[in-house]
Amino acid sequence: MTDQPYQQGYDPQWQQAYDDPYAAQQYTQQWQGQTWETQYQAPVTTAETGYLPPQAPNDQAQYGNQAPAWQQAQPVQAAPAPEQSSPDASGYGPATLSGNARITDAQRARLEGRSPIIEPGMQPAGLTALLGLLLSGTAAVGSYALLVPLVVLQAVTAAGWFRLNGMWPARQGIALAFLGALVADVVLLAAGRENGPAAILGTLGVWVLLSLVLQLRSHADPDTRMYGLMATVASAALSIVAAGYLAAAADAVSVGAAAVAVAVLARALPLPTPASVVVSVLAAAGAGIAVGGMTGLGAKGALLGAGAGVCALIGHRVASYDYPSRFVHFTAGVALPLAAAAPAVYMLGRAISA
Repeated sequence: MTDQPYQQGYDPQWQQAYDDPYAAQQYTQQWQGQTWETQYQAPVTTAETGYLPPQAPNDQAQYGNQAPAWQQAQPVQAAPAPEQSSPDASGYGPATLSGNARITDAQRARLEGRSPIIEPGMQPAGLTALLGLLLSGTAAVGSYALLVPLVVLQAVTAAGWFRLNGMWPARQGIALAFLGALVADVVLLAAGRENGPAAILGTLGVWVLLSLVLQLRSHADPDTRMYGLMATVASAALSIVAAGYLAAAADAVSVGAAAVAVAVLARALPLPTPASVVVSVLAAAGAGIAVGGMTGLGAKGALLGAGAGVCALIGHRVASYDYPSRFVHFTAGVALPLAAAAPAVYMLGRAISA
C-alpha cells in the first residue's frame, strides 16, 4: 500500500482517535501555559509590599525561541518591579502578606517604647472651660437653669465613654446611660438637695440591674456581652454621678466648675507634663479663691478648687489614653474633666460649708 499525501488540514492521528475512542486519551491536548507549579515564586518578606504586580511568563523556558501565537499577536509588556515599602511620615510602612497580624497604633507605640497618650489639646479644653463656666454661672441662678448645661454634659459623657472604649456605634448603650442620667436629674429635683446621695445611688443601682438584664438578653458571644456590660455600667455611672452638681450647694458648684475650667485650660498649655500638672492645680486653687470670694466661701474655696482641679486632671488623663480619636477628644475630652469633678464638688462643698 503506497503512501498517499493527505489533504491539507487532515491528521491521521485524529482519524484514529475518532475510530477508537480509547485512543483519544493518548492525544489529549496538552496545556502549555504558565501554572503555579511551573514558575518559581519568590518568598514575600515584610520588606515587600502586600500587593505584587502580575509577573510575565518566562517565554524562552517554555516555548524556546519561538513565542506562542497568542503572544505574537499581542506583545507582552515587561512587568514593573515591586516597589519597596518605605515608611511614611508616621514611621509605619504598608501592610504585608506575611508577618504578625495588624496591631493598633497604641500597641505599636508600646512595643516601640513610645507613649500611647495623646492629650485633647486647646480646642477641647476651650469647650470644657465654656461648659464649666456655664455650670458655674447657672448654678447661681437656680437648679432649673443649671439643668440645661448639665444635660449637655451628661449626653456628651455617655457618648464619649463608649467611643473611648472603641464601641461605636453603640446607640442603645448611649441612650440607656443618658436615660439614667435624666432619671437621676428628675429624682433629684423632686427629692431635693438634701436627698441627693440617695437619689443618685438609687438610680445607679437600678441602672446597673437594668444593664445586666439587657446584656443577658443579647445574642452576642460571652466576651462581647461582658465588655458591653462594663462599658454600659461605666458610662451610666459617670453620667448619673454628674448629677451631683444638682445635689451640691449652689456656691460649691460655682466654685468647682470654674476651677475645672481654669485647670483644663492651664493643662493645655505647652509645658512639660509635671510642670503643667502643678500649674493646673495651682490655677484651680486660685480660681477657687477668686470665685469663693464672690460667693461667700472665701479662702475655703481654694480647697474646693484644688480638689475639683485634681479630679478634672484625672478625667483629662483618661480621655487622653490609648491613641484616642478626634471624636473622643471632643466628647470624652470635653466632658470627663467636669463629670469626674462632680463628686468632689459635692463632698468638699458640704465639708467646707459645715
